[in-house]
Amino acid sequence: MAEFHPTPSKDELVERYVGKSLQDILTPSVVLDLNIVKKNCARMLEAVGILNFGWRAHIKTHKTLELTRLQVGEGNGPVNIIVSTLAEAEYVLPLLLEYKFQGRPANVLYSFPVTPISVARLSILAKALGPHGLSLMVDDTVQLNCIKSIHQASGIAPDVFLKIDMGTHRAGVLVESEAASTLSQSLLSLTSSGTCYFSGLYAHAGHSYYGSDKATAINLLQQELEALLKTSHFVQPSKQPSLNRPFILSVGATPTTSSIRNLLVDESTLQLEEAEAIRLLKSTIASIQNTGCTLEVHAGVYPVLDIQQLSTHALPTSGPQATTFEDIGITVLAEVASTYPGRGANGSTEVLIGTGTLALGREPCKAYPGWGILTPWNRSSSADLVPKSAETFSGWIIGRISQEHGIVTYLSRELDSKVAESGGLAEPFEVGQKVRIWPNHACVAGAGYGWYYVVDGSDQIIDIWVRCRGW
Repeated sequence: MAEFHPTPSKDELVERYVGKSLQDILTPSVVLDLNIVKKNCARMLEAVGILNFGWRAHIKTHKTLELTRLQVGEGNGPVNIIVSTLAEAEYVLPLLLEYKFQGRPANVLYSFPVTPISVARLSILAKALGPHGLSLMVDDTVQLNCIKSIHQASGIAPDVFLKIDMGTHRAGVLVESEAASTLSQSLLSLTSSGTCYFSGLYAHAGHSYYGSDKATAINLLQQELEALLKTSHFVQPSKQPSLNRPFILSVGATPTTSSIRNLLVDESTLQLEEAEAIRLLKSTIASIQNTGCTLEVHAGVYPVLDIQQLSTHALPTSGPQATTFEDIGITVLAEVASTYPGRGANGSTEVLIGTGTLALGREPCKAYPGWGILTPWNRSSSADLVPKSAETFSGWIIGRISQEHGIVTYLSRELDSKVAESGGLAEPFEVGQKVRIWPNHACVAGAGYGWYYVVDGSDQIIDIWVRCRGW
C-alpha cells in the first residue's frame, strides 16, 4: 500500500532541480524529453481517433500522473487505463476522480488476475470509482470468489475481462477452450445476478516484441483479433441480460497497437506482404464490427519507446508515420568514471560508468549485443551519428554490465565504414563527462528511479515527474 512505499514530494524536487542543467545532477538518473513523449502520445491518439477504435492506455512503463494525462488526451472522451500493480491504481485514483468530476467516464483495469490478497484494496478502489470504474481480469474459476467478495465489500459490481492466452503461456485461457467456455458462462451468470459485469475479452501479444518487420506486427494484431472474435462466439454477448454497452474485444502490445498506423500510410508505399497483411487485418476488423462488438486497443511503452521497440520495425522508418531513434523519449544519464585506452577489441578504448544492471536493467535486445547505446549528446563532433537501426549500428554501446558497473565498448560491424572513417574508435572520453544512454527496455530501465527529470529538447530541467513505487 502507498504508506509502505511513500513517494518523494514533487514540490520539493521541483524547487531543487527545475532550472538546472543535466550536467549538474547526480548520476545515474533517468530523463524524459517532453517534446518526444508528447508527439508519441499524440500520434497514438490521432490513429485510434481516425480509425474509431476504443483506446486503453497502459501506465506501467512510466507510473506517473503527468504522462497518464498525455496518454488519455484532452476533451470529453472516456479515460480508460491499465495498471500492472495495485500501487499504480491507488496512485492514479485521484486523477481518475478528477476526470470523473469533469464528466469524463473513467475506468482502470487491474491487469493481473485477481487474487484473495488483493480483494480488500480492490474493494476500496471499486467503491471510490463507482459503477463501471474498476475492471478486473480472470482466467481461473476460483478467482470468481474474489469477484463476489469485492462486490459484497464495496456494493459495486466490478467490470470483468476474461484473459485469453495468445500462445505465450504467461496468463489466460486458450482460444475456444473448455476453460474459456466455462468461465464465460460463469461470468454471464454473475452478470445476471448483478455481482459483476462481463465486459469482454482481453489479449496481449507479448511475443510481438520478437518481430522484425511491419508485416509481422500487423499479422500478429490480426491474429489477436481473430482469436478474440472466435472466443466471443462462446459468450453470445447479444444474449447477455441487462447490458447497455457493447462487448469489448481488447487487444494489443506496443508493436501490434502501433502497427495500426500502417493503416494510415499511402498503400502505394507498401510491400506486397505488408499490403496482404493489411487486407487481412481490415477484413477481421470488419467482421468484429459486424458482430456489434467494440474493438479496443491497448499499449504502454509507446510514449517513450526504447531499442527493443524500434527493433520490431513495426512502423516505417521514413514518412509521416515513421519511428526512428529520434523518437525514443527516455535516456539514462551516466558519468564516465575511468577510461582504459587500448583495452577493448581491436585496440579500442573501454570506459567505466557507474550505471549498471540496477540503473539500466538486464534485458538483452535481439538486434545487437549490448545493454544500451550511447546517444550523441555531450560527445565529440565526430560521434554525432544517430543509428538508422540497432541491427546495423557501429559505435559505442554498454557492452558489459554488473550491478553498479557499466562498461562502454565499441561495437564494430564490417558493413559500416562511416563510423570508422569518422574516428569513432579513437573518440576521447574524459573522466567526469556525462553521457546519455538509450535503454533496451524502458519499463525496466525506469524501475530503479523515484522520478524522471523532464527536459524539452535542451539540457535544462523543466519539470520533475514522480513515479509511484511498490506493488
